[in-house]
Amino acid sequence: MLLLAIWTLLALIACPGTTEELFEVSVWPNPALVKFGQSLTINCSTTCPDPGPSGIETFFKKTQLDRGPQWKKFLLEDVTENSVLQCFFSCSGVQKDTALYITMYQPPEQVILDLQPEWVAMDEAFTVKCHVPSVAPLESLTLTLLQGNQELHRKDFTSLSVASQRAEVAVNVRAQRENDRCNFSCHAELDLSPQGGGLFQGNSVTKELRIFEFSQSPQIGVSSLLEVGVAETMSCEVARVFPAQDAVFRMFLEDQELSPFSSWKGDAAWASATIRAMETGDQELTCLVSLGPMEQRVRRPVHVYSFPPPILEVEDAYPLAGTDVNVTCSGHVLTSPSPTLRLQGSPNLSAPGEPAWLLFTAREEDDGRKFSCEASLEVQGQQLLKTTEIQLHVLYKPRFEESSCPGNQIWVEGMNQMLVCIPEGNPAPSLVCMRNGMIVDLDVLQKATQNHTGTYCCTATNQLGSASKDIAVIVQGLHEGITSSTIFIIIISTLGMAVITIALYLNYQPCKRNRRKRAPRQREQHRDEESQFADIQAEECNSHRC
Repeated sequence: MLLLAIWTLLALIACPGTTEELFEVSVWPNPALVKFGQSLTINCSTTCPDPGPSGIETFFKKTQLDRGPQWKKFLLEDVTENSVLQCFFSCSGVQKDTALYITMYQPPEQVILDLQPEWVAMDEAFTVKCHVPSVAPLESLTLTLLQGNQELHRKDFTSLSVASQRAEVAVNVRAQRENDRCNFSCHAELDLSPQGGGLFQGNSVTKELRIFEFSQSPQIGVSSLLEVGVAETMSCEVARVFPAQDAVFRMFLEDQELSPFSSWKGDAAWASATIRAMETGDQELTCLVSLGPMEQRVRRPVHVYSFPPPILEVEDAYPLAGTDVNVTCSGHVLTSPSPTLRLQGSPNLSAPGEPAWLLFTAREEDDGRKFSCEASLEVQGQQLLKTTEIQLHVLYKPRFEESSCPGNQIWVEGMNQMLVCIPEGNPAPSLVCMRNGMIVDLDVLQKATQNHTGTYCCTATNQLGSASKDIAVIVQGLHEGITSSTIFIIIISTLGMAVITIALYLNYQPCKRNRRKRAPRQREQHRDEESQFADIQAEECNSHRC
């Protein structure tokens, strides 16, 4: 027995690793992936048929969920970082362990894109930057900057030296016109397939880049002199600006903001507004143009003056022929300084501040005569003119002129004829022509017969009196031996007379209407006289040999 014991002891000393090789220790899952802050279930097992003490070593909070003869299940809570866990078992007094590498990951749930700045001047550099605040593991991350659908720049973090840095990428770009209104975005990918996981993606909000060019100052277009209370147009233009359609105009008269209407074409933008200055003196116009982060302001001084039209007065705008007429031309009281006045027809130029006047005797030829009063004023070295006009209406009783009412008229038998007679007078007189006690309609053409031969009595009447004239009409026919040349002359004469008659008639009617409008009171009196005129027409014609 002693020899057997000694042999067994020697065998154990000669093969010290025999017990360790009799069992294995394993852990599941391996490798282990867990999302930040989540829990992980671990199963440790062994091949030892009768294991001794066993467990896991970790700095995370652990809870044993279950166990068996050769295994134990644990729960790790609130995993917030990468770590190495040790699972151990002992068998026949020998302990054996195995390591579990735990990888914590955070998907790129928040991807932030920055454009610095969002409005960029032409040919200047701007920065497109993307960063992910919370993502892990960083070495599995790839960030891609996109301009529209095209890749602008890509960056991965596989290098150990880079893995310790922030999850960000940036690129500098020089601004060109074609970049205006381009959309920029950032795409993030966290690829955990080498660790047995999946592919996680995230995208930033798309941002628009604005490019602008605003190198020239605006220009104001407006007269340096403004008349108080008179609407004027103010314009403001920028000759070179991009994008012209985005230029914003604001216009002011002193502290009063105007309402501009803006437009653009190509690289030019402009605006116009109506201004109405209500106070005299020196004032200032302002145009403010803004585009993105930039604005430019231009100012223009103006002088506001008061210069109402001069006052032209006629003592009697409807004088009787033969009476005196007094015309006065004077400056308005609001005009400052006093203007220099000139009255048409007056021989002298009045002194500044002094009225101009004209005294004359009205004649029939002055009917319809126009007078003008011209005021001249110097403001800020500029000569300004204002004119007021008035028309004179001279009243006179009716008369007949041979040119418009021939005393002898020849008609051709069988042709359409009309008695030619247009009286003069103001107010326009009414005309009645009679033959053998019958009134002749002067507005209707008549086919001439021998019965139309005779004397016609025409009487013109207005509010100032009446006048009468006898007209001898001769109707000639072919049977009277008229030669062909005579007939031709008569026809030509008749046609000419008809043309003259129509022209005088057309001219007479509007004159008649206008004159009646100018003398409403006299027209009322004339209506009363006309109502009585038909009754006494026969007697008047007899007294004038009709």
